[in-house]
Amino acid sequence: MIAYNPPPVQELKGSFLDRAGVRVLIRREDLNHPHVSGNKWWKLKYNLGDAVQLGYRRVLTFGGTYSNHLYATAAAAHELGLDSVGIVRGEESRPLNSILSFARQQQMALHFISRDDYRKKTDAGFLESLVRTFGEVYIIPEGGTNSRAVKGCAEWGEELSAIDFDRVCLPVGTGGTISGIVQGLRGQRNVAGYAVLKGGDFLRDEVRKITHQYGGRNFSNWEIVTRYHFGGYAKSTPELLQFIGAFENEYRIPLDPVYTGKMMYGIWDQLKRNEIPRGTTLLVLHTGGIH
Repeated sequence: MIAYNPPPVQELKGSFLDRAGVRVLIRREDLNHPHVSGNKWWKLKYNLGDAVQLGYRRVLTFGGTYSNHLYATAAAAHELGLDSVGIVRGEESRPLNSILSFARQQQMALHFISRDDYRKKTDAGFLESLVRTFGEVYIIPEGGTNSRAVKGCAEWGEELSAIDFDRVCLPVGTGGTISGIVQGLRGQRNVAGYAVLKGGDFLRDEVRKITHQYGGRNFSNWEIVTRYHFGGYAKSTPELLQFIGAFENEYRIPLDPVYTGKMMYGIWDQLKRNEIPRGTTLLVLHTGGIH
């Protein structure tokens, strides 16, 4: 089991929230582990647990050059005494950035492939070629999203149900985390996911598919908000960066421009527009992502 530090739940205070008439709690899941933080801990919990239980000595996964998933997987595998391989999209560039440098420090073997080859990352033939190259490996998909990740996030959702809130908010990339949260809450409360990539409408069908495949049930207590992507995945604007800086100055809570910053900007904008009813208690999940 990867080490886990139960994170605090902080209430945000200030004149803006007083005017909005909304209570905002933030669960600092970014503090749950020094390196395997946020939702990554929950998504890797059963993936790596299965790898150990099934007797694998090496795990293999995929990511871009700024992948927090590669960062977290490298650290978690190292903590559990497993070898790790990271299949990285694109050509190697020296010096390595901080994320890939850390992954290598955690003994992850980095294997760079072309973008064309990377698109084959779910093809059976391509995966078989990786096994021939690296030996018997436990393969975790890009971003960690699979049934084992949903199981971990469903447990997270069950745990959150003990907190008094009306709506839980979280950023959404692949849809795995929100699918697990929806499953864990079992139709209770409301769930708002903020898409961090452009053209995120497809995520609604993706979440329906994942939740049905995992639990055999469809829930209607969730939504995907798609208008706060700021140009696409890992893209940002001066407006977003200014908001992140002002938020950190006021609340002393760091946000990142890829995930949590976009979510929090969206929440604040909805409050300004009176789109969240007065008297609502929001539980915001800080999913980490700052390296």
